[in-house]
Amino acid sequence: MSNYKFLFNKYIATTAVLSVFAAAVSAENKQSSQLVEQLCSTCHSLSNLKRSAGYSKEDWQTLISYMVDTGENSNLKEDIGEYLATHYPVNTHRGSTVVEGDIKLQFKYWQVPTLGQRARDPVQGKNGIIWWVGQWGNILGRLDPSTGAMQEYPLPRGTYAHSVSLDKNQTPWFLGNKNGTVGYLDLATEQFKVYKMPDENARDPHTGVFDEAGIFWFTLQHSNMIGKLDPKSGDIQLATLPTKGSRPYGIKLDSTGTPWVSCNGSNCLVKVDKGTMKLSEIKLPGAKTHTRRLAITPNDMIFYVNSGMGKLGRFNPKTGKITEWDNPSGEDSHPYAIEYADNAIWFNESAKRPETLVRFDLESETMQSWQIPSKEGVYSGLIRHMRMGNKGLIIHQTATNQLAEITWSK
Repeated sequence: MSNYKFLFNKYIATTAVLSVFAAAVSAENKQSSQLVEQLCSTCHSLSNLKRSAGYSKEDWQTLISYMVDTGENSNLKEDIGEYLATHYPVNTHRGSTVVEGDIKLQFKYWQVPTLGQRARDPVQGKNGIIWWVGQWGNILGRLDPSTGAMQEYPLPRGTYAHSVSLDKNQTPWFLGNKNGTVGYLDLATEQFKVYKMPDENARDPHTGVFDEAGIFWFTLQHSNMIGKLDPKSGDIQLATLPTKGSRPYGIKLDSTGTPWVSCNGSNCLVKVDKGTMKLSEIKLPGAKTHTRRLAITPNDMIFYVNSGMGKLGRFNPKTGKITEWDNPSGEDSHPYAIEYADNAIWFNESAKRPETLVRFDLESETMQSWQIPSKEGVYSGLIRHMRMGNKGLIIHQTATNQLAEITWSK
């Protein structure tokens, strides 16, 4: 009987120790979970973690280092990296479909100075200088790619610029997405000139482009408006889209200087009369269709990314014909940025990890695609805008706060 009593007491003692250990582990996990929630949800939704491709502990720590400064607290980085690797390990849920071809790509990367700024929308001037905005850091940035030298200018308080465009003098203009402004940096004085929207309902200038006459055209997504600014007079005109909730997003000019706009909230493209600002809406097929951005070829074919249905589309303004092609990675690929370059249309599949770049050859109407590499094995995107630079495509990767130049060869 005493032997049974000994075993019973040993069982009780062991159970107690395991309970204490389990409680400690649970407390540690809870603490790590709270740390992750505090750090990550400050800048983005925690659903980003669930939608990620997952990483090893080391790669999670690398990605964290692009976003926040954990200082000298190595235990903090260790704990968070361990927690993320355990709960969000490497997976293939968002894997892309790659189409092989003859063209080879070369990537050159630059890491911007301020962490967590969400660097985006870089544009290169004829003088070679690349400008970008750090939307969440409220920054306008300058990069000399020949030397790698960078300079960051704090934007006026509350600006949180969404994009930057260059006028014919290479002056960088920003669009104040949070305070309803458009402005520029005077390169001689390094002072900002700011224009406020004339309508309180015009809250969120988004993306802009200059025409040959120096007029600045821009979209206001959630305000559902198109804007026109004359820098000589400071006069701003606004026009509201005919369909409620169209959410005008990308904007480009055709060879006549006519602005064309993509709709992120409705299945439409919009043509703007540059004289009267009258808006003409073109309905696109598919109720789920929405178009982030567009590109225009030299012969004025309007190409767009059908972000809602995973397609590349073309609208012929002369005939009214609409043609669409399926993206290599399918309906859920969420194509986003788009640009015309070298007799091809280039766009990215932003929902895939690694993020994928696609080239659509205009002659053969065939596609080739590549998984976009990132520094140190961290494949977090995403590219929201791409523009042709002096040598190749200029892109960004928001999560890792990197700018890049893409060149190609056969």
